[in-house]
Amino acid sequence: MRIYLPGTWPMLQRLVKTGHLDPIGGTAFALTPRLREAYTSGDDEELEYAAMSEAARASLRLLGVEFGLGEDGIPARRVVVAADVEDVTLRPDLDDGAVRISGSVPMDAIASVHVDIEEAEHAVRQAAEVVDAADLGDMDAEFLIGEAEDHELAWYSPSEIAFLVELG
Repeated sequence: MRIYLPGTWPMLQRLVKTGHLDPIGGTAFALTPRLREAYTSGDDEELEYAAMSEAARASLRLLGVEFGLGEDGIPARRVVVAADVEDVTLRPDLDDGAVRISGSVPMDAIASVHVDIEEAEHAVRQAAEVVDAADLGDMDAEFLIGEAEDHELAWYSPSEIAFLVELG
């Protein structure tokens, strides 16, 4: 199953160093039956994009935590890692597309990496600071989330990850 793992720049750096990605809490997103039911229309490609978008929002939450811990020197970029794995458990307690995986994701299971470009960093940093408020219905915070989500994530092949991290 194709899954979308929310991440951060330090997680990409560890992926390059260790050859595997350790998702926080095993949380990922995928085209689940519940996600399919949430949309009245859309083909599989559009619904996969919706799952990736949920992972991108979860990446904002991870960034918010890192910034809260004083990690201001890291690039404010959403990171989503697409991978193909077999052992996936549905998570009906979370978002429509939420799933759980067990263990690390090896580099050879990664299909692509999606990362904000540098021009998105200001909007992403602002959004990461208010993502919790947006989740609770704050319309001003939701506007800032929308500003970040207006930036499309750039696509990278697994073979480009080390180069991407090196360039920073």
